[in-house]
Amino acid sequence: MAKQPIIPFPDTASLDSENSAIIIIDQTLLPGELRLIALREQREIWDAIRQLKVRGAPAIGVTAAMGLYLAARRLPEDDEAGFFAALADARDYLATSRPTAVNLFWALDRMEATAKHHRGLPVAEIKEHLLGEALAIRDEDIAICEAIGQNGAALIKGGDGILTHCNAGRLAAVRYGTALAPLYKAHESGLGFKVYADETRPLLQGARLTAYELAASGIDVTLLCDNMAASLLASGRVQKVFVGCDRVASNGDACNKIGTLGLAILARHYGIPLYVCAPTPTMDLSLLSGEAIPIEERPGEEVTSMWYSTPMAPEGIGVYNPAFDVTPHELITAFVTQHGVIRPPFAQRLARLAKESG
Repeated sequence: MAKQPIIPFPDTASLDSENSAIIIIDQTLLPGELRLIALREQREIWDAIRQLKVRGAPAIGVTAAMGLYLAARRLPEDDEAGFFAALADARDYLATSRPTAVNLFWALDRMEATAKHHRGLPVAEIKEHLLGEALAIRDEDIAICEAIGQNGAALIKGGDGILTHCNAGRLAAVRYGTALAPLYKAHESGLGFKVYADETRPLLQGARLTAYELAASGIDVTLLCDNMAASLLASGRVQKVFVGCDRVASNGDACNKIGTLGLAILARHYGIPLYVCAPTPTMDLSLLSGEAIPIEERPGEEVTSMWYSTPMAPEGIGVYNPAFDVTPHELITAFVTQHGVIRPPFAQRLARLAKESG
């Protein structure tokens, strides 16, 4: 099969420094409309992350880094102490937008550390260093995801059926994504395979986003409801499962979109390997296990009424709506990172990876 060109697609998040704005794809409008919107105020950036206009751990981190730079850019330059106090306030404010994706805190902390490292310089120069760091975080995300794609593509064979959950593709990072990056790289090389995408209730990231971006790129993709995954795996049409993650603990437990745990249990039952695509910034080795990962609870309306012209549940009914679940490391075949494929035992190998990657 001939090599396939990658379809042009705007970056999920980019910085328009001239106009002091972050340009994002508003993912709440997909697949009906591909619209780029500008975020200028801190409240707009916070809302965009909270309301999932920009989502996916890598994209959230990049957006937060750019957002903190924009906050710094507006601050006065004649009061160093006031500048650092206001920068810390802006950092803390953006950090409250989503509690689970560790890339958010990693990026904000990295930006704040850059400012502190250059303390003593004129504030105008500190701002330039913050701009450089935000752009470096963006460029590193692109490079990391492409490397994950190259490493993961080596696991794919021609004719494979691949199941994925939620959206960990171009729309979850600046480009390529994590769990979908191997698919894009395999597709670019001319390899033929079939993708199955869980719709991913209740926010339908698989139906609205994964199916959209894969189809737009010319990749053979079939959509299924989440509760059809067991039937699909039992049919023998799936040889591999690729998912992303929002946080990885030191023992290899991985937090991802709600429904990943059930999929991991099914994959183990049917003897199908499950690969978690994880950039090193998503690894939080300060946590001993997944039990320590905070799980975001989303509004009940996402389940009862968000997608319906009239509510589809009794008024006032209680709703359990965690945004994520944690897959124990025992159910994970391997992690696909920018540095290679990491197999068990995870604790020792993740610690070595963290040490080697700095």
